[in-house]
Amino acid sequence: MSRSPALSPARSPGLASPEFPLLYRTLRGPVRAALERWFDLRVAGLEHLPAAGPYIVAANHHNYLDAVVLGVSVPSPIAFIVMPRVWRATPLHPIFHRHIRSIPINLERPDFGALRGALAHLERGGVVGIFPEGPFSVRGRLERGLPGVALLALKSGVPVVPAALHGTYEALHRRPLHLPRPTPLAVRFGPPRHFSRDGARGRDARHGVTERIMNDIATLLP
Repeated sequence: MSRSPALSPARSPGLASPEFPLLYRTLRGPVRAALERWFDLRVAGLEHLPAAGPYIVAANHHNYLDAVVLGVSVPSPIAFIVMPRVWRATPLHPIFHRHIRSIPINLERPDFGALRGALAHLERGGVVGIFPEGPFSVRGRLERGLPGVALLALKSGVPVVPAALHGTYEALHRRPLHLPRPTPLAVRFGPPRHFSRDGARGRDARHGVTERIMNDIATLLP
């Protein structure tokens, strides 16, 4: 019998989070300082983050700055679920993402390998970052969520922390060479929501969980 991808019942929230990968740790301090100095980065709601993993951070998504802001704002290292256009943005990107423990996902079909990778990271007490909208929002507003976040939440049973990012769209909208303009950036975290692994299953259940997570993100937006 194959092993279920869900977290083992013996594993519970409060596990020690994995250490920061070397490259992640090296870049985090200088990038945070630069964002605070030139982009007036503001972080609110840190009290809603669990003291340690495992947990999921679910946020709105405009561009690559979203992961950068979350990566320097959350006290624990985040393993982001990364779509192909970001994973392969340049020849060096795959190496970079492997070194910071990103999790690649195929958006063209159900990617159970990515799900297993995310669940394994949570099993180790880690934090997984996911952008439920999938591809970047090109209109600067919250788009419909995809069910992948619900599947991960239901199979893991760990807390899902909503996060709302402000200013990243304006910083990069129509910018040449993807160089951000100095725009105030902010991230706000909301109270975590728990979804039981023993709850309802099926498409309707995933749709309902996705809607609740997207609503949690929406309430944090201006």
